[in-house]
Amino acid sequence: MHAVMIILLIVLAYFAVLFCISHLTSRKADNNTFYRANRRAPWYMVAFGMIGASISGVTFISVPGMVLTSQMTYLQMCLGFIVGYLAIAFVLLPLYYRLNLTSIYTYLGQRLGSRTYTTGASYFLLSKMTGAAVRFYVVCIILQQFVFDPAGIPFAVNVLAMVLLIWLYTRRGGIGTLVFTDSFQTLCLFTALILIILSLVSELHLSVGEAITTIANSDMSRIFVFDDWLSPHNFWKQFLSGAFIAIVMTGLDQDMMQKNLTCKTLRDAQKDMCTYGMAFVPANMLFLALGVLLTMAVGTGMKGDEMLPSYIQGIAASQLLPITSYLFIIGIVAASFSSADSALTSLTTCFCVDIRHQPDNEPLRKKTHIVMCLFFVCFILLFRQINSTSLIDAIYILAGYTYGPLLGLFVFGLFTHRQPKDSLVPYICIASPLFCLALDTATQHLWNYHFGYELLMLNGALTFTGLWLSAKK
Repeated sequence: MHAVMIILLIVLAYFAVLFCISHLTSRKADNNTFYRANRRAPWYMVAFGMIGASISGVTFISVPGMVLTSQMTYLQMCLGFIVGYLAIAFVLLPLYYRLNLTSIYTYLGQRLGSRTYTTGASYFLLSKMTGAAVRFYVVCIILQQFVFDPAGIPFAVNVLAMVLLIWLYTRRGGIGTLVFTDSFQTLCLFTALILIILSLVSELHLSVGEAITTIANSDMSRIFVFDDWLSPHNFWKQFLSGAFIAIVMTGLDQDMMQKNLTCKTLRDAQKDMCTYGMAFVPANMLFLALGVLLTMAVGTGMKGDEMLPSYIQGIAASQLLPITSYLFIIGIVAASFSSADSALTSLTTCFCVDIRHQPDNEPLRKKTHIVMCLFFVCFILLFRQINSTSLIDAIYILAGYTYGPLLGLFVFGLFTHRQPKDSLVPYICIASPLFCLALDTATQHLWNYHFGYELLMLNGALTFTGLWLSAKK
């Protein structure tokens, strides 16, 4: 119980800092502050905060475990991310700044039509709500296990309390507050990650230099796969998929782009995006290095997602290095809240700007923010009630499918001069992922081939083809 009280005090102190930052950044907040931070955010703060916002609690737990099944081949995808971020910086950001957008989906309405506009925004709302809720569900489970269960507090109270805290520090300042809170949370995240790695190195009786050599010489440190074209870890599959995933899940995602649109100038936004893109490789290398060290500490006889929690549970039970447990909680909370708070803010923005078309209606914005938080709570409690890993996997797949139509819509708008039949666009955007699902099912049944990340490109290509066939010059 003593350890539980310490963890609870650490979490409360953490949120006290967030509330202080929120108070300082939202004293003169208005709708423009909530949506765009008055276009005054320092680019380096945006870049640093975006690193934390892109790393959820799922990343914190899952990426280290990847070394068990795919070594360090995930870094091939991270290299592809760099190409995608460069495309965002020099193709998409100039467009968004030229049109002075608050929501990036406004472009779809201006270029392709009102029903296309609503379709794109609706896909974002569906994808972001399910994906963000699942990611936040993970941190709620971790906190329940380490804090709330020992204190006898029900899971529903845990979820309500966590979402309430997010609402409290984002309700006034919105994205203007998140630029600064995300930077603080990124600092906490990487401080915790590095200290956990150093604790593991010490427990394994290695020096830092010996640990680096051990990781480099491990069989799990293979990065590049050029010799097997059928492997899902083939370099070109991973690299090209990484480029498209970055473009779609950052450049066509209101959540991630809303932060970039807070920079003072296009030049600042481009510096922010390029810096963020380059930092993603070393950041994920740290997580994968942690995974190699964990296999040395706890062995390989478990699932990847179980390695870090199992190690922390063992530490907590033995009381040998309780500080590691505290660092783990800080890292998980920082990773999860920096992605969840920006998701709720972008969902509010999308609904007010794209669905209701009332960006200046402050009462609507405040009510929408509350409603999004309530939906968030309901989704998390639903996952807990069903308690099915397969359902969670299915929702992640659903989130991946919904980005394909967005890719097709934006590529068609940017690189053609044709005008699709606006009334047919919703049907095309529904048919494309359904066809991909049918194709993936058929290939698994007939040839035992399972589509990986390349399904995103196929989904976007089918949407593009449907738009082309329905279009006129």
